[in-house]
Amino acid sequence: MDNFHADVIVAGACPSGLMLAGELRLAGRSVVVLDRLAEPMQQSRALGFSAGTIEEFGQRGLLEKFGQLETIPFGHFGGLPIDYRIVEGGNFGVRGVPQSRTEAILLEWATGLGAEIRRGHEVVGMTQDEEGVVVEVGTADGVETLRAAYLVGCDGARSTVRKLAGIDFPGTSATIEMLMADVATNELRIRPTGEVGESGMVVVLPLGPQATRVVVFERGAGVRPTQDAPTFPEVAAAFQRVTGEDITGHKPLWTSYFTDGSRQASEYRKGRVLLAGDAAHIHLPIGAQGISAGVGDVVNLGWKLAAELDGHAPEGLLDTYHTERHPVGARIVANTLVQRSLYLGGPEMEPLRRLFGELVGIEAVRRHLVGLVTGLDIGYDMGEGGHPLLGRLLPDQDLLVGDEKSSTYELLTRGRPLLLNLRGGDALTEAAAGWADRVDVVAASRPDPAAPAADLLVRPDGYIAWVGIDGSTDGLATALERWFGSPTGN
Repeated sequence: MDNFHADVIVAGACPSGLMLAGELRLAGRSVVVLDRLAEPMQQSRALGFSAGTIEEFGQRGLLEKFGQLETIPFGHFGGLPIDYRIVEGGNFGVRGVPQSRTEAILLEWATGLGAEIRRGHEVVGMTQDEEGVVVEVGTADGVETLRAAYLVGCDGARSTVRKLAGIDFPGTSATIEMLMADVATNELRIRPTGEVGESGMVVVLPLGPQATRVVVFERGAGVRPTQDAPTFPEVAAAFQRVTGEDITGHKPLWTSYFTDGSRQASEYRKGRVLLAGDAAHIHLPIGAQGISAGVGDVVNLGWKLAAELDGHAPEGLLDTYHTERHPVGARIVANTLVQRSLYLGGPEMEPLRRLFGELVGIEAVRRHLVGLVTGLDIGYDMGEGGHPLLGRLLPDQDLLVGDEKSSTYELLTRGRPLLLNLRGGDALTEAAAGWADRVDVVAASRPDPAAPAADLLVRPDGYIAWVGIDGSTDGLATALERWFGSPTGN
């Protein structure tokens, strides 16, 4: 690999691209992130992230960088109100965190770990062979060529990487459009989860002491025949037709739009090219599922790429990126389309709304819908075993490591596999000795001595790959080899 400019080239300095860069650097792999913009974008389409992303950021010690976070306890599914606290850690998302702030925090983290960011660099061509990828990059000084072992497209809905790789993007085209504008005022009535009327729906969100975001859907307006942002007079006129309120006297700061166009890449990996984030899936932004799905993609992908590059990945490990994350993306596309119909459909949707209203009265249904939107119900196939924790995200719990206070998430900040010995003794360490170069064995206890203890093998993305009960190590070697390769010496 001496002729490589980096182990991995990432196209797109969005939250997904920057998070992937940090994940790769935690694993000691070199990464170059290319972004076509000369400077980071200051405007923000997304204004928060979901409960699942709170957990993923927590595992990397990133939450404290955001300061005090305000979560939204009450949310909705397709306009039907639900208390998201019905599941542990549940909420409708973090409120008031612009995407630009999230990107700035991830940029500082990734570059602090040694990631290289090249701005004003756009992927314009690509070829791959059995050993790597050659990327043609357009810059202000012309086209230059870079080579890496892998290329990951985090370059958005119109992904150049996806098109160059020849990956299909099937789905449905936009049928509705939602216009938005940030305006320099705090005088508008706030409507954080939306307000639906005969003419359409509006959302009004605070952006700070002197700024507010308005989002408006006008029923029957269709989709504009352009990809250009709407003008502020267009947004204001639509807002007035739907609400009767005049916002034309306020100063616009930014305008944009989004649609219900819903598509998903047919494959997340094609040879040495992979896709993540909006390059892999697009949908109506409801419940902060877009940014959160992208972060979830790359947390799943980063350690698998690193294992391939390190040479100890078991056969087929990188293919599990598609098999694990494609179903997650498909569920998001499906649930946002259902929510669109419930929330924004006309009178013809009223029977469906009534039926869903009855279903939401059932606790099990509410739990299912909350898990669906937050991503807290994601479970991966870890093979045989019936323990309820297997394949699920490791909960954040207080621990004692020796005499020091710690937590399950603190032990994951290095991004390494973790074998958590909660029952004591040397059996786990001995059973995992062949993987000591790539799996951290940590003996810990819970502050509450009465708490039930099970030994846990945890992947770097925080998902539990093995559960040991009653001190047994049965199945541990199989799980270690399945996810982390053959033991040293074999």
